[in-house]
Amino acid sequence: MWDLHAVLSLVWAGLIAFGVLAYVVLDGFDLGVGILFLIERERYDRDVMVNSVAPVWDGNETWLVFGGVGLYAMFPLGYSVILPALYPVLIAMLLALILRGVSFEFRFRATGAGQFWWDAAFCGGSTVAAFAQGLVLGGLLQGIHVVNDAYAGGWWDWLTPFTVVCGIAVVIGYTLLGSCWLIWRTEGALQHRNRLYAGRLAAVTLALMVVVSLATPFLHPQYSRRWFSWPGILLTSPVPVLVAAIGLMLRRGLRQNHQWTPLLCAELWFALCFAGLGISLYPLMVPPDITIYQAAAPLLSQTFLIAGAAVIIPIILAYNAYAYWIFRGKVQPGTGYH
Repeated sequence: MWDLHAVLSLVWAGLIAFGVLAYVVLDGFDLGVGILFLIERERYDRDVMVNSVAPVWDGNETWLVFGGVGLYAMFPLGYSVILPALYPVLIAMLLALILRGVSFEFRFRATGAGQFWWDAAFCGGSTVAAFAQGLVLGGLLQGIHVVNDAYAGGWWDWLTPFTVVCGIAVVIGYTLLGSCWLIWRTEGALQHRNRLYAGRLAAVTLALMVVVSLATPFLHPQYSRRWFSWPGILLTSPVPVLVAAIGLMLRRGLRQNHQWTPLLCAELWFALCFAGLGISLYPLMVPPDITIYQAAAPLLSQTFLIAGAAVIIPIILAYNAYAYWIFRGKVQPGTGYH
């Protein structure tokens, strides 16, 4: 029988995982819109793109804060190991997010060459943040060297071919989310171009998903047992079928000019990837040695903060839902963030 500490450890791990997933599916398209600045050259179109995410981007990033604070408070051992192992990547991600946040304000007021530089800041910050998040994912999956409950690896252990592929996969996947978001929120020539982008990005995203998924089970024996042994195979075997089915739905939605189906399908792809990540990692917090239960805070801390989480999470959800409802519909040129 599990004791209360084990139950609350699992609950908190689930809440943090939910916060990370919420960040990925919400802020993913936000970052993707910024990455698409590489393709869209006209300021007219770029203004519409930024206006489509300006009302919601800061609320989206609330989930990143929730995940980080939750890890710090509820899994201090995990926090104390993961951060030193990934400091360069995490610092780059945070600086990139700050840069793109500042560019929201300044790009609309800039004139002359300043317009180009703030657009470059928005695009560059979005791209670096997405790539860094992929590196974090890859660095965590490939494992962290721990001795006596402390990080014992080097400064560059996170940089491997596997983590680079994960970084590229996240950049391409977020760009797919961004193009699907613009299909839903824009119209005319901009929407049409993003339908074309989405079809190509979906093919590349699917290919990278396959590469990362095939490599992951062979990083550690624990992953292989989870994916290919009984009864874990009962959970993993439907995943490829669901990925293929959603891919067909996405293709159909693009061909039949659906407005929101492509975005829904792309988000479901990310949700399935996240489910696969959970299947691979559980019950590990820091692969390959530290479990959720070993990394968890004391019972008193868990019970004290669960009451706060029960209040704050519904508030964040309500705020996000209200913002998306108020700013629903197509973004019209000349309106929005100024």
